[in-house]
Amino acid sequence: MISDQIGDSSSESQGSGVSLFFHKLSQDYQRYLDATTPYAVFRWISAAVLALIFMCRIVWLQGWYIIAYALGIYHLNLFIAFLSPKIDPAFQEFVDDSPGLPSTSRDVRRDEFRPFMRRLPEFKFWLGVMRSTLIGIFCTFFDALNIPVFWPILVMYFVTLFGLTMKRQIKHMIKYRYIPFTTGKPKYATPSSGLK
Repeated sequence: MISDQIGDSSSESQGSGVSLFFHKLSQDYQRYLDATTPYAVFRWISAAVLALIFMCRIVWLQGWYIIAYALGIYHLNLFIAFLSPKIDPAFQEFVDDSPGLPSTSRDVRRDEFRPFMRRLPEFKFWLGVMRSTLIGIFCTFFDALNIPVFWPILVMYFVTLFGLTMKRQIKHMIKYRYIPFTTGKPKYATPSSGLK
């Protein structure tokens, strides 16, 4: 009876030790992610370098084309979500629960300025690209995932899918008149310093 209690307390301490380790690990991971937030250029350079490493590995090993195709499709989905507005303007007239002061005319609120809000924020887009590329690199270490396929057909499918998807997205952007990219605050020219 006493030995059962001792055994239970030791297993609880081992369980809590393991959970504390993973909790500390997740806190450290989140702290590193938070520290990289202001450095968008360096984050994207690191993502490009990682993608280049993945592509070099695929070319060098002459295989794992299905993994590369799946990674390309996933990156395309992330990119489309990055370009898309959070609330689709095509459905906004049916659901208008945007915050604001009440007005007599619904058109007044529709014409006011609203900043472009993405369906997928830039940081989550970068994080998704990094994670998926790391998973892709990890998958290239397993021969079971090297499914033989004629790779030019996959390239043709991907180029066709990319073209059709981007054409549809650009038509949507033109129809609803939104631009998903901003260059920051507008800068106005300072008046010449003629008065001294």
